[in-house]
Amino acid sequence: MSWSGELLVGAVILIGLLGIVFPVLPGTLLVVGAIAVWAVIVGGWAWAILGVAALVIAIGEVVKYYVAGRSLRSAGIPNRTIVVGALLGIVGFFVIPVIGLFIGFVVGAFASELVRTRHGGSAWRGVKSASRAAVLTIGIELFAALLAGGVWLVGAGVW
Repeated sequence: MSWSGELLVGAVILIGLLGIVFPVLPGTLLVVGAIAVWAVIVGGWAWAILGVAALVIAIGEVVKYYVAGRSLRSAGIPNRTIVVGALLGIVGFFVIPVIGLFIGFVVGAFASELVRTRHGGSAWRGVKSASRAAVLTIGIELFAALLAGGVWLVGAGVW
């Protein structure tokens, strides 16, 4: 692959990493997709690089759900709180671009916890726990995608 082609793949990986932190784009899909396109064009050992990168991302996805679920269970937060927060976050994203996602998540999680606990203080503690779990999952996903990008970078440097 030409130097400009690899630069383009690297740019898409960078956009994917930003998409993980600012959930506007499907970040991990962009990272794996960019590496897959590179592997198709380069061929040979590039397929092994794609396999390792995809494995790293898959492990990261499993770990993020396991860790978030454990964190929420230990805080006594039901999955419903996350689902309601996520749904209102999506609505908020379209009402107030980008930051509406975070505002909608907090409002949705608070409303869900308020209905469940019937106490404002308990609901706010639930929102904080849900927010910590969400930030933790973003961190794990970002770490896995950075590792996958590093695997690609090493592989691209070898070619």
